[in-house]
Amino acid sequence: MQAAHLTRYGGPDAIDVCEVPRPVPKANEVLVQVHAASLTLPDLAMRKADPFIIRFFSGLLRPKNPVLGDSFSGVVAGVGSAVTRFAIGDLVFGSTAVGTHAQYIALPEDSAMVHKPARIAHAEAAGLSYSYLTAMPFLRDEGKVKPGDRVLINGGSSSIGLVAIQLARHFGADVTAVCSGRNVELVRAQGAGDVIDYTRADFTKSTSAYDVIFDVVGKSSFGRCRDALKTNGIYLTTVPTLGILLTMLTTGKGPKRGKMATTGLRPIADKLSDLKVLVGLIEAGAVHGVIDRRYRLDQIADAHRYVETERKAGDVVIELVPAGTA
Repeated sequence: MQAAHLTRYGGPDAIDVCEVPRPVPKANEVLVQVHAASLTLPDLAMRKADPFIIRFFSGLLRPKNPVLGDSFSGVVAGVGSAVTRFAIGDLVFGSTAVGTHAQYIALPEDSAMVHKPARIAHAEAAGLSYSYLTAMPFLRDEGKVKPGDRVLINGGSSSIGLVAIQLARHFGADVTAVCSGRNVELVRAQGAGDVIDYTRADFTKSTSAYDVIFDVVGKSSFGRCRDALKTNGIYLTTVPTLGILLTMLTTGKGPKRGKMATTGLRPIADKLSDLKVLVGLIEAGAVHGVIDRRYRLDQIADAHRYVETERKAGDVVIELVPAGTA
């Protein structure tokens, strides 16, 4: 099978699409033919080993797991003798640690993987797996968003931001999104009631305006956003920095707090539970994916270069099987 193989840390040219052995599922594993996989900023961080601390998990001198990719959507191509949850031919999507930038992947039956709703295509499902599993725990568990809350999403046109807007609206919040002027209509279409063009206005100059500020792109800080929070408001960020770690130690349960959560490190059982919720939201039409660009596997280096520009609006998806194929 073909896979995007990373044998060294570096730029997009460090990725080589080559032939590797197809995995053979163990008794408790499911073999999935990957139709689509998302390409995200964490994939770029893993490829570059930036920040350096990544090397302590993925390999000090070279990648221990040469195939990147977290979220996927595809078709069950084989099952182990002990598997009961899935059968050959099932359409599935979900999330795993690494390995989805390949034509096939073998996963334990109890992985964060569920049956794909028929109403969405593989590319959309692959993108949602990553963005939803980040946005949902931040808004529901950390922000505790409820009806009537005022929520600001900084980075509203990012893959996580677009899903966060939809989820915050689903929870009954009034949503303000921050993005560039070219993406104003896109974020409005996802449910943002107000939109701030960051090239024209600074949302941090507001006073006691928001119950939750969710900085999905890590371009601000708790210190800058403090005045814009209401009493008992919370600033959330996806980006681990020394600043937010110090904030978490010092603000505690104060009237205004800052928090960063490692959603990617949550237990698999929690991710699986949330994916089951996602299926219901998709079926109800409450959440959908937004795709910016699609690339073939042999174009994955170009896809890395595009994501690196940080100008994408929505998901960048690697399609390993042509769209429209079941």
